[in-house]
Amino acid sequence: MHLLFLHEIGSGNPMGLRRDLDRVVFHPYFRIKDMFGLVIVLIFYIIVCLEIPNVFMDVENFIISNPLVTPTHIQPE
Repeated sequence: MHLLFLHEIGSGNPMGLRRDLDRVVFHPYFRIKDMFGLVIVLIFYIIVCLEIPNVFMDVENFIISNPLVTPTHIQPE
């Protein structure tokens, strides 16, 4: 019974819009909005990876190694 009335009369919405022109269509609005956000995040990611790649690396990676000196934490067996 519920489905019969729902399909004959139509369901209401919380915004109270009646016309089809007042609705926001999913495909062009939300898809473009989400793609814009994704592009902004990717641009930020690319800038960080290409311009300042060393910012997330450990400081000890930048110490010049000396092949003649063994680090103190390595003990002979």
